[in-house]
Amino acid sequence: MNTKEIISQYDKFVIGTYTRIPAVIVKGKGLKVWDLDGNEYLDFFPGWAVSGLGHCHPMVVGAVRNYLKKIIHVPNNYYNMLQGKLAQEIIEHSFEGKVFFCNSGAEANEGAFKLVRAYGVPKGRYEVITMQNSFHGRTLATITATGQPKYQKGFEPLPQGFKSVAFNDISALENAITDKTAAIMLELIQGEGGINVADKDYVSKVRKICDDKGLILILDEVQTGIGRTGKMFCFEHYGITPDVMTLAKSLGGGLPIGAMVASKRFQDVLKPGMHASTFGGSPIACSAALAVFEAIKKEGLLRNTQEMGDYLRQKLDELKKKKSIIKEIRGKGLMIGAELSIEGKDIVEGCFKNKLLINCAHGTVLRLMPGMIVTKKQIDSAIGILDKVMQ
Repeated sequence: MNTKEIISQYDKFVIGTYTRIPAVIVKGKGLKVWDLDGNEYLDFFPGWAVSGLGHCHPMVVGAVRNYLKKIIHVPNNYYNMLQGKLAQEIIEHSFEGKVFFCNSGAEANEGAFKLVRAYGVPKGRYEVITMQNSFHGRTLATITATGQPKYQKGFEPLPQGFKSVAFNDISALENAITDKTAAIMLELIQGEGGINVADKDYVSKVRKICDDKGLILILDEVQTGIGRTGKMFCFEHYGITPDVMTLAKSLGGGLPIGAMVASKRFQDVLKPGMHASTFGGSPIACSAALAVFEAIKKEGLLRNTQEMGDYLRQKLDELKKKKSIIKEIRGKGLMIGAELSIEGKDIVEGCFKNKLLINCAHGTVLRLMPGMIVTKKQIDSAIGILDKVMQ
């Protein structure tokens, strides 16, 4: 089948919930992907940060191939060889507690909401306060938690127990807390909201509020986790520790896996029968995730993320001086946003035509989130294409 035939097949048989770029991607290696017509692209937005090590990292491929020969699925009423090992790896890199495995960020956040309810409802507390311009998933509960009405439109009535307040505004947060409040949830860098970075002082005050009022602090690290910001987890930049953390995206190196990490105080709130995920923590996904941690350590990818993140920001700052449409550069590590004074859609399309894959969030913020293996040469190529397109 050719590209036109495959697109026609999608139009006929696949529910149209996505606005798709007209390319059939058939192969990926490192920061490059190829389409069915043989075009090669430089991928600076690999699957909303899913391919954090780039495409088809050899260590991930090897680990998955090895386990495919043994067993593909083990139901969670048995033990499997790798789930406990991966949970230990996550805990040793984050904070003392336990891990629940699922398949996506939305599932991880749903698990966090159920933990909050199980803990808080007996005390008369059930409400979760989230932030405006946040994004937490596509289920009914997670779009309600998401502080962007555009994702909620058409799905009313929404579940009860969520409210959103202004991001980085401690007064707005304090004024929203009531005797029904059970938890505060935030992204330290809002991805879909436009790469908005939480202030360090704000995060410290949020942690103190939770401590003083007995609230659960949930950090959604679905996009920021697993090295994306130059630390294994973004909370390490802030000198605080969450009570609950949610993960997905880069965790599986391309395979679907999500995780909810609960600190020691909350690790046993959910009892047998209270929550489950059929495919959560499968041997295949766990083998891939363990390879991700191993690759990050062996290849020094946290350091590379810091260095290349600094270099990418430097090159974008230089471009900003030449291009008046660039208003601001922000982010951490390799999670960078360039806010424009115009809509970014045409820029994204122009980059695609010039074989660079990027994204636009919130209408006007170009997102560049290359894999942690990115090089200066690849960054120079991407900036060169952006420069050309912006003319």
